[in-house]
Amino acid sequence: VGGAMEPIQAIRESRALIILRGDFGDRLKDITQILVEEGFLAIEVAMNFPHALEQIAQITQALKGRATIGAGTVLSIEEARRALEAGACFIGSPHTDESLLAFCREGGIPAIPGAFTPSEIWRAWQGGAAMVKIFPAMPGGPEYLRNLRGPFPDIPFLPTGGVTVENAAAFLSAGAVAVGVGSALVGSYVMAPEGLSQLREACRRLYRSLRAL
Repeated sequence: VGGAMEPIQAIRESRALIILRGDFGDRLKDITQILVEEGFLAIEVAMNFPHALEQIAQITQALKGRATIGAGTVLSIEEARRALEAGACFIGSPHTDESLLAFCREGGIPAIPGAFTPSEIWRAWQGGAAMVKIFPAMPGGPEYLRNLRGPFPDIPFLPTGGVTVENAAAFLSAGAVAVGVGSALVGSYVMAPEGLSQLREACRRLYRSLRAL
């Protein structure tokens, strides 16, 4: 990826992958600017809403070389292809699909498939996943993750779905390498008048908690 940080490295160093889901209009640039300034260098745009491709293109352009941008909720190779054309440099999914993993592997694109059961986790890892997204992370929580860590000590887990500013650190303590945080951090509140300063404050709280371990 020209000049940009290697995606998996960026997620590991940030200890979080920030997921943007929804239409943030002209606040998109400010939101992503704040995320990067506060130390979150990996951003994923969820593909399951109308303007995802434009968002990926816009953010990739605005943050060139300063952050790594990927596509999430990718369900098919066709969707992955479109996301990559828009500038995404990693592909996240809620599920494990061997053909999608093979497509990413052949293209040298880091894939972060979703898995929940031990069999799914192993299949995802065997299929070439760069990290395995434990999805949904709640209600199983850190305790479920801790139990998975025993048989799979070396698989990098990225719990996503139900991770909040408050519980994120507990997932790291339980053995995650990073957490996926979506609307609990970048929610609809960011569109309110005070939204951006609230976002910055929430980012600082999250960043501190992930480093307090």
